[in-house]
Amino acid sequence: MITERPGLLDEIRDRFAHVEACPFEGPRIFFENAGGALRLKSVIETSAAYAGYPDNQGRDNLASATLMAAIDKGRTDMRAFLNAPGGQVFVGESGTEVLFRLIRTAALGAAEGGVMLGSTLEHPASRSAMARWAEVTGRPHVLAVHDDATGTVSLTEYVRHITPEVRVATIVQTSPVTGMSTDFPAIAAAICDKAPDAFIIIDGIQHASHGRIDCAAYGADGYAVSPYKVFSRHGYGVGWASDRLSACTNEQIVGGPENAWEMGTRDAGAYATFSDVVDYFDWLGAQVSDATDRRARIEAAGEAIHDHEARLIGAMLHGTGNLRGLAEMEGVTLIGGDATEGREGVVSLTLDGMSPGDLVAFLRDEGIRVHIRKNDHYCGNILGPLGLDACIRVSICHYNTEAEVARFLAAMEAARGKAAA
Repeated sequence: MITERPGLLDEIRDRFAHVEACPFEGPRIFFENAGGALRLKSVIETSAAYAGYPDNQGRDNLASATLMAAIDKGRTDMRAFLNAPGGQVFVGESGTEVLFRLIRTAALGAAEGGVMLGSTLEHPASRSAMARWAEVTGRPHVLAVHDDATGTVSLTEYVRHITPEVRVATIVQTSPVTGMSTDFPAIAAAICDKAPDAFIIIDGIQHASHGRIDCAAYGADGYAVSPYKVFSRHGYGVGWASDRLSACTNEQIVGGPENAWEMGTRDAGAYATFSDVVDYFDWLGAQVSDATDRRARIEAAGEAIHDHEARLIGAMLHGTGNLRGLAEMEGVTLIGGDATEGREGVVSLTLDGMSPGDLVAFLRDEGIRVHIRKNDHYCGNILGPLGLDACIRVSICHYNTEAEVARFLAAMEAARGKAAA
C-alpha cells in the first residue's frame, strides 16, 4: 500500500531525521531499528521546546495549563494508539520499568499461592521481573519453552502449563532477537479460560513500531511500549493497566489517587512527543485509506506498515531482482528459520567463516548499520540453546526501501566472498 501511491515513501522518509546519513559517520542504510527506531522530526522539535519550559503542572497560569493540556492530549492519544478505552494509561521511566511495575503490582495483588507463567522467548525485562516477584511471593516461575527452529513459542507449549493455578502470566508479542511473533491473543484466551482470575501482562515493545495494537481485544491486564522504538525518544515508557489491575494496591503518595500509576512530576514533553507519534500514524492512515475516524486511520497505518515490511522481509530472505535472498546463501544461518509469516522487522543470522563482530564491521564499511547480539543476559535465552556466542541482527522499519535491502544483499554476497577467501 505504501509503494502503491507514488511519492508516499519519500514523504514518509522526509518526516524522519537521519534517514540516509549518520550525523557522525555520514551516508549509511539504517538497519538497526529494533535497537531504537529513527526519530520523527516533530519529536525532536517538541522535545527541544518542552525541555526549555520552566513551568510545572498544577499552577494557576497559562503556561501550567498548557502543559496539563499536553498531558491530557497525550493520554487521549495513548488510548487511541493502544485502543484502550478503559483502564489507566501512564508514563514511566522506560518500557522495562513499566513491565517491572505492572508485574510487581499483579504479583502482589493476585490471590495467594499458585504459579507465575512466562516463556523462555521473553526479553529479560519481563522474565527478570517475573523471576524476582515469583521469588518474593513464594511462587514457582514456570516457563513455556520456545522452539529453536521456529524462533517462537507455540500456543500448544503454553497450554501444557496453563492450569487454574496460574496467578500472573506474561507473553512477549514479538521476540527482539528472532523477530518472530507469538499467537498471543490465543495464548491469552487459553489463560483466561482456565485461570480467569490470572493477570496477563503483554510485552509489546518490539512490536509497537509495526502497528496494529488493540488492547481492548487482547483480554490482558497490562501492556508496555518503549517509545524510542516507535519513533519517539529515550527517557520514558508508556504503559496500560486494566481497571482490574489498577484496583490492586499500587505504590502511591499517601493520600494520593488510589488508582494512579504515576508518581512525582512527569515530563510533559514525554506525553507531547508520544502525541507526535500518534499524529504520524494518523497522518499515514489518511494517506492509505479514506477513514475519517482517528482510530481507524491508526489501524490503516498499521496495516500499511505491516504490508510494506512484509515485502521488505520477503525480499531480504528470498531475494529481489537478480540478487539471492539470505535463505539461499550458502554459509548463512538464520536464527529461527526463514519464515516470513509472523516475522516482524527482524532477521538475525550468522555467516560461516566470519565472526559476527567482523561481519558488523564489514557491513559498516559498506555503509550498512546493523548490530551484534551476544550470548549475554539480553540474548542468552535465544543464543545459548543454539550454542552460539553471538549473531548479527538486521532490523527494518517501514521507512526502509527495497533498494536498501538490495544493497544489503549485495554486501552480504561480498562478505561471503571475503569469508570464503
